[in-house]
Amino acid sequence: MAQKNLGEMSFLDHLEELRWLLVRSTTAVIIMACATYFISDYLFDTIIFGPTRPTFFTYRYFCELSHQLGFAESICITEMPFIIQNTEMEGQVNIFVWMCILAGFILSFPYILWEVWKFISPALYEKEKKNARVFIFTSSLLFFLGVIFGYFVVIPMSVNFVATFTVSSVVKNQFTLDSYIGMVKTSILASGLFFELPIIIYFLTKLGLVTPEFLRKYWKYAVVIILIVAAIVTPPDVVSQTIVAIPMLLIYEVSILISKIVTLNKKKENV
Repeated sequence: MAQKNLGEMSFLDHLEELRWLLVRSTTAVIIMACATYFISDYLFDTIIFGPTRPTFFTYRYFCELSHQLGFAESICITEMPFIIQNTEMEGQVNIFVWMCILAGFILSFPYILWEVWKFISPALYEKEKKNARVFIFTSSLLFFLGVIFGYFVVIPMSVNFVATFTVSSVVKNQFTLDSYIGMVKTSILASGLFFELPIIIYFLTKLGLVTPEFLRKYWKYAVVIILIVAAIVTPPDVVSQTIVAIPMLLIYEVSILISKIVTLNKKKENV
């Protein structure tokens, strides 16, 4: 069996490498964040605040779907009965900076993965090091799919629910800018990182910390957790929770499959 190229690096050398990894990754995020400044109008007006408009893609799609299913306009959205207001003196400035940084992080994610790969590659086998492109592409694709899922599914459902729910007609919804942006950030990042589960399971299985038997044994607990998460991030109705839960369950099943493949490959290498 091929030997790992561990090198002669000391603990302090590894810390130094980690420090430079963080420096280069942070620099990449800042550069991409600065680049988003030039499209900030589009970033905020079209992307970030897009789900606050009835014309948003998701709302129109479900409206057309309701017509095709014979539900007339039962789930069509014609208005968003709320306003978003800023209540802090530096609120809009802070939001502008942090959303540019978030956009910079998302755009530079493939590069960050490349830096992480370079950091862990000395502990890998030679044939595993050749899979760098596969790792970067697959991890980036999963992350971007998660971000898209959070943006087009989780956020619209959450916005639609809180916009239409009211305890009394006397109460009018006026959301703070910080609360809306917080919901957007949480939904996007949580979805993007959850879609990285197959990659995480791959490495945990390689390290022997996770087995497919373990994942299958606790499958029912995973289902409960996923349903709870889906209930938290979506309106309290079965349809919305199911729409969010199904992709998450599929991701978990894919993780189990990946764990099986890794385990079988390890057994073949040890024969």
